[in-house]
Amino acid sequence: MRPAFLLILSAAVLFSACNRAGKAPEQANGTTVKLAPPPQNVGETPMGERVAVIGLLNKRNGIVRNLTMKPGQALRIRDAVVRLRACETTAPWETPTLTGAFVQLDVEQTNHQWKRVFSGWLYKESPSLNAVEHPVYDVWPKSCTMPPAAPEPSAEPSNAT
Repeated sequence: MRPAFLLILSAAVLFSACNRAGKAPEQANGTTVKLAPPPQNVGETPMGERVAVIGLLNKRNGIVRNLTMKPGQALRIRDAVVRLRACETTAPWETPTLTGAFVQLDVEQTNHQWKRVFSGWLYKESPSLNAVEHPVYDVWPKSCTMPPAAPEPSAEPSNAT
């Protein structure tokens, strides 16, 4: 009889902790609790503050352009659109050191329709790992700059006078 009683008691405790009357967990007791945003890792640069340099080669005329972009940006050069979705670099103490960018390449066809010819990660140190295979354009990452995130203000009083 005792194990059954413990099972019923533990079930009752679990059910009592459940959400009451369909209210949001932060309003269960009639009070609203403001949830804090998830903490950001110290030294982690937000994606919007990163800057990448992407190389674009037009094989028809041999012109190479350096496109300086932030994640989320797209640049149009004639009949090509290069989109940078993300860029990453490994930490300085990690080996091997890698610089990567998630890039999308759209090219305007002869019928004036746009076609995505590439979407994926490209690596500066290993260009053959995931190459853009297009007869006219070649795209590769040259750098990804991640300025250090500013430290959050401290709640401790400073000793400066």
